[in-house]
Amino acid sequence: MDNALDFLLDQAKDNEQQAVLALNKARSELEDYYNQVRQIEQYRLDYCNQLVRRGKEGLTASEYGHLNRFLTQLDETLTKQKTAESHFTQQVEDCQEFWHNTRKQRRSYEWMMDKKAKEKARIADKKEQQQMDEFSNLLFARRKTQR
Repeated sequence: MDNALDFLLDQAKDNEQQAVLALNKARSELEDYYNQVRQIEQYRLDYCNQLVRRGKEGLTASEYGHLNRFLTQLDETLTKQKTAESHFTQQVEDCQEFWHNTRKQRRSYEWMMDKKAKEKARIADKKEQQQMDEFSNLLFARRKTQR
């Protein structure tokens, strides 16, 4: 039984470690996603400022159309990126839930092992007390017969 619990605890620890790694990876991917969105937004802002600056200097209709199409592409890219946010946040939530479950499982195995160890210690203490009582009774009986 001890070997089985040791094995299960080792498995639970491995599962928990894998869950932590997956959670860290999901968090990293979410942060990378947010950085990418910020970069695209900053690039769009810079591009708009450039469009305004060049517009003040004078633009042909063709140049304006080209710049405007590029802005539209950036807006579409941002829209697509923002729809992907739910995927990354859901991934983090799923990994957190999995990690919590693996941690709970590991803790339950540890609790079972601790309970079993305490029960063994209680039984050993009780056995030792019985032996001490028997020894005392034998000693008492010997002293009685020696008198």
